[in-house]
Amino acid sequence: MEIILWILAVVLVVSGVVGLVRGEVLWGIVLIVVGLLVGPAA
Repeated sequence: MEIILWILAVVLVVSGVVGLVRGEVLWGIVLIVVGLLVGPAA
């Protein structure tokens, strides 16, 4: 289960960075923050 949460966190952070690059600043920041909360919480 822990591995799945870490993979989910990585996907969220990468999606957030892609969102930032595409100009979707708010959505990118939200995805990065959620990804950081999910990852270390595992």
